[in-house]
Amino acid sequence: MGESVSEATIIKWLKQPGDRIEEDEPVLEIATDKVDSDVPSPVAGVLKEQLFTEDSVVQVGQVLAIIATEGSEADPIVQPESIPYVPSDVQSDSSIATTSAKEPISESESKPASSGLEKGSRFYSPLVKSIAAEEGISMEELEAIHGTGKENRVTKQDVLDYLENRQAKGSMSEQKAPVEATTQQTTSVAASAVPTSQTAPVEKTHTIPVSQGSDEIIEMDRMRRLIADHMVASLQTSPHVCSFVEADVTNLVNWRNKIKSAYEKREGEKITFTPIFIEAVSKALKDFPMVNVSVDGYNIIKKKNINIGMATALPSGNLIVPVIRNADQLSLVGLSKSVNDLANRARSNKLKPDDTQGGTFTVTNVGAFGNITGTPIINQPQVAIMAVGTITKKPAVLETEHGDVIAIRHKMVLSLSYDHRVVDGSLGGRFVKRVADYLEAWDVDREI
Repeated sequence: MGESVSEATIIKWLKQPGDRIEEDEPVLEIATDKVDSDVPSPVAGVLKEQLFTEDSVVQVGQVLAIIATEGSEADPIVQPESIPYVPSDVQSDSSIATTSAKEPISESESKPASSGLEKGSRFYSPLVKSIAAEEGISMEELEAIHGTGKENRVTKQDVLDYLENRQAKGSMSEQKAPVEATTQQTTSVAASAVPTSQTAPVEKTHTIPVSQGSDEIIEMDRMRRLIADHMVASLQTSPHVCSFVEADVTNLVNWRNKIKSAYEKREGEKITFTPIFIEAVSKALKDFPMVNVSVDGYNIIKKKNINIGMATALPSGNLIVPVIRNADQLSLVGLSKSVNDLANRARSNKLKPDDTQGGTFTVTNVGAFGNITGTPIINQPQVAIMAVGTITKKPAVLETEHGDVIAIRHKMVLSLSYDHRVVDGSLGGRFVKRVADYLEAWDVDREI
């Protein structure tokens, strides 16, 4: 598993009890955040037990399966119906992580810690159970929540919507009592002067979209659901502010046009604008390190490394953000190779879990789709994300020693979305302007 990855979801078992497995042969598929991976067998043998079912969330360090190798005791193969159920939210400990085929997991080890919620008739993810426990939602309430997930499962958003409705109803109940008491103390004349509609609280309602007969209902796939939850959580976490700067990148465009053929012939791959933008952002982050931070309550965590995430569109229409680590320490050639490698592996679904972890700042190239600019949502737990727009030719006024002249220049818009809890307008504005300055001051004679 990658750095900072603590759990994974089992998507599919590729081998069943009794199947022969070769060393390094995939046994199951797992998902972490947005990346799917195969788990290969460390040994050759026969699969005896699956300790978790599909869709279970498993902690790093927990035993997934037991494989009988040659020379081991010929115990009977455990059939699927006799596999003990292990709750998906069990935290791993040393006793579970070191369990071997000769040391079966005991009932006490597989029993989850008490959270005040008894097991209901439906499956609930560890995140849903955690929110329910923190907010004091009983199992009876949880069972009554309408689930919008697959097979009517309750999602995180379902619980948050339920809490919002419950809070709204609670506040209306508190307001209703003093309103009634005041009404009783008024005279009949005063009471008749106040319309009934003004004293009655307006109950908040949820609009449920109804599909028409000709509409097509498309269920979100797993990645789209993750993106949706991540985006909603980001807006709920960070107050977003945006700053914009228009940059004259004529020198940069002319330089790339001059060297791109020789570069592709020498390196065997193209040089795009993305590594150039990432280099400028990396320099600006070194100048303004308080943009390269994250927030923990009322603490600001200043990041030592500059790890730039690059938003990448996938053929499926979804989005993923692989990370270039220590981007400030790479040459432009190194950045170009990293960008091309991550983009190619992202589109072919060959990213590793660690490839999307540890980002401290994100760049998204909306100009690749012909967009002038955008206001992207912050990729939590980062505090800023920059969108680079399309490069277009525009007439511009230039100051020369002979006076002002109008010339055709290559222009682009940079937009920065930042977390106003820790990044104010002054810092955010100066940062995006510094990125523009680096791009505008590009050396047309630079060697690469």
